[in-house]
Amino acid sequence: MPLRIAVIPGDGIGPEVARAGVRLLERLSALRGLGLEFDWFDFGADRYLRDGTILPDGFMDRLRREYAAVYFGAVGDPRVPGNEHAKGILLAMRFELDLYINLRPCRLLDDRLSPLKGKGRKELDFIVLRENTEGLYTGTGGVFKKGTSEEIAQEVEINTRKGVERSCEAAFAVAAANGKRRVCMADKANVLLHGHGLWRRVFAEVSKKHPEIEAKAVYVDALAMDLVRAPEVYQVIVTNNLFGDILTDLGAALTGGLGLAASGNIHPGQVSLFEPVHGSAPDIAGKGQANPLAMALSGALMLRHLGFDAEGDLVEEAVRLQVVDGAHTPDLVPALGGSAASTEEVAAQLLERLEALVSRSKVQP
Repeated sequence: MPLRIAVIPGDGIGPEVARAGVRLLERLSALRGLGLEFDWFDFGADRYLRDGTILPDGFMDRLRREYAAVYFGAVGDPRVPGNEHAKGILLAMRFELDLYINLRPCRLLDDRLSPLKGKGRKELDFIVLRENTEGLYTGTGGVFKKGTSEEIAQEVEINTRKGVERSCEAAFAVAAANGKRRVCMADKANVLLHGHGLWRRVFAEVSKKHPEIEAKAVYVDALAMDLVRAPEVYQVIVTNNLFGDILTDLGAALTGGLGLAASGNIHPGQVSLFEPVHGSAPDIAGKGQANPLAMALSGALMLRHLGFDAEGDLVEEAVRLQVVDGAHTPDLVPALGGSAASTEEVAAQLLERLEALVSRSKVQP
């Protein structure tokens, strides 16, 4: 049976990188007999401004029923100042599809991209697992006496045992699947006694089930310092929604920038969403400057989710070779040198590299 992928290119540079990513995966699917089929949906700012549609009624049920994954570009448009459509598309899918794992590999592909003196590919290779459906991002809270000198605003952090436990279990599973031997949990339990006390207790309980993996809990401020000072200490990091949001951008800065940062919003065994994390970048939209490599790496994560580990390896290796010895979009030129190439030029080279790798691969589909 074919595996259907819902493609939502979205706004800004989203359509540019989505075209490159889908073209790459379509070719790989044809070469390796994966049976992937891609259906495109026009949800984004243009559609919202045209007829008010964010997501049509029943779309979530359709995703659950008909699709194996969502391949997502980016959302965000200055024509929608409050970005209501972005919240109603991306955040809605994260919460309504219960995509509780936000997986962000932070892996340096070329030593020249490291901003840290003396730290290269050997030291910069870790994975962050961010709890994706709770914390401070649930919208729980409110404002009292708004606009007055006595205004009170509250944001309430939600932590459930179920949410914390399944995130911690997922971190140990990710470690085992990727040959990692250390898992760290980041919290602020010395100040946030209740919610982060729950994180610390549950992490200790879960870690006892996995004695083969070293486990430790670290305060998030100390962890942020360590990621700059001694990133080689860390292999898998699990943390709450807010801290994960911050730490993953730090991880991207340490490993080549947002143009190489991929992510998966995952519920194991169910339809999940894969996206680059660079955002819609409206300032460069339509200029051919967008880096398509994060979209390709997000596709590799999607392939792994679908059970195509060998093909995920091929895509990741093609991206690495492109970074090491290929044309680069403007974001990578300061570190890697050479003249800036367009999105299409980089995507075309990447496709050629992938085809060459497939032809040489001894791994059969």
